[in-house]
Amino acid sequence: MIKIYNTLTGKKEEFKPTVEGEVRMYVCGVTVYDFCHLGHGRGALAFEVIRNYFEYRGYKVTYVRNFTDVDDKIINRANKDNTTSEAIAEKYIEEYYKDMDAFGIRRADIEPKATLHMDEIIALIQCLITKGFAYVVEGGDVFFEVSKFKGYGKLSGRTLEDMKAGARVEIDTRKRSPMDFALWKSAKPGEPKWKCPWGEGRPGWHIECSAMSIKYLGESFDIHGGGKDLIFPHHENEIAQSEACTGKPFVAYWMHNGFVNIDDKKMSKSDGNYFRLRDILSLYDTEAVRFFLLSTHYRSPIDFSDTQLKESSSGLERFYNSLTLAYEAMESIDKKVELDIFSFKACNPIEDKFNIEIENTRQKFMEAMDDDFNTALAIAALFDFVRNMNIFLKEYSQCENKVCLLMKGINIIKECGKVLGLFQNDKKYHIDSDIVDSLLNIIIEIRKKARINKDWATSDFIRDKLKEKGIELEDVKDGTRWRKRS
Repeated sequence: MIKIYNTLTGKKEEFKPTVEGEVRMYVCGVTVYDFCHLGHGRGALAFEVIRNYFEYRGYKVTYVRNFTDVDDKIINRANKDNTTSEAIAEKYIEEYYKDMDAFGIRRADIEPKATLHMDEIIALIQCLITKGFAYVVEGGDVFFEVSKFKGYGKLSGRTLEDMKAGARVEIDTRKRSPMDFALWKSAKPGEPKWKCPWGEGRPGWHIECSAMSIKYLGESFDIHGGGKDLIFPHHENEIAQSEACTGKPFVAYWMHNGFVNIDDKKMSKSDGNYFRLRDILSLYDTEAVRFFLLSTHYRSPIDFSDTQLKESSSGLERFYNSLTLAYEAMESIDKKVELDIFSFKACNPIEDKFNIEIENTRQKFMEAMDDDFNTALAIAALFDFVRNMNIFLKEYSQCENKVCLLMKGINIIKECGKVLGLFQNDKKYHIDSDIVDSLLNIIIEIRKKARINKDWATSDFIRDKLKEKGIELEDVKDGTRWRKRS
């Protein structure tokens, strides 16, 4: 039984799909005006693993993740770069795919763009106007009248009175209330615009997700996800405008991932407090970054630091070192064994104990993931198994069933790891990252001495050979730094 923490109710609930055997989920994608940062990577990874686990449990998943390709930030970036909004959006969608492909994130089943869904957006706004939940003001802007929707605030737990008291909204005397939000913005010189019954303009941010999710998943669907910063106002407004139009519950389970923090502050482009995902991937092994992010529950904040990533790299090495030892042990056994791991029967207590541990690991992994996709606990269960497999390798020298048992052990690590996007590289001889660091430092020291002796040929040879292997050297005032090329 899968349980999901539902932001709407504030508690874990048993997952009951709208359609038996199917999961329909929509996750808010990026606004394409800049490169992705590590926080975007965390959100994409969290919902990728959730999707993977549903598929692992036999569900048919329809996964929709949108692009916001018309927005104030995109317009501002276009003006700054002296180009068009369309060119900015196209550029950063392409860069998004580069980053997510490098990070091992699968494409969603459907990846709609707001600009290609104007008919649906305009129809939804017209519905809200007809039903009295929205109004047109002078100039052609359209606002949603928050006070008309009785359930407003149910996702964030805020009341209208509290919101008004703490509101920091742009003053617009055309609004009936400061809390009313824009569904349609009238055209301004130099901005992208579309025709509609109220005059030319463009949609507000919130309406696009309602229109696209309803189109592809229906008026009521299972899961809507995104970062915690989207709870209010974005997701709150989505609920209001969607349910006001359809008269039906919009989403059954609202899921929100926690932030990546730097110095206890949320990673944010607007605050200049962030690391680009591609820069992180150029410095650290991609799988180690995934391991780092998944070692904390998706709803909890996670503190980014060089130390944490190095610890994750070491943890990942433990898995690959154990897999290497298991493969080597299998190869060292001369006796030919019929590998029938599914009908395997233990012949002694040691074999029986290890075989039970294998089956228990699958169960513990599923129990962790069933409990609101607790990847941290799932990885802990796999760590326990790796420790037991190392003991088995060390203490059990009999070979009668050893190959079958080790193959079962490898399979369980890879089976569970596939859900997380981990442990799939058959790195038979996986070199410890500390060893790599030490070797590179030795090479850099040799190059340093060559430069002191004005042996430029040797210095350039070392630099060029490392570059061929994807390692770039950067000579700075206090020495030489190295990094993996993206």
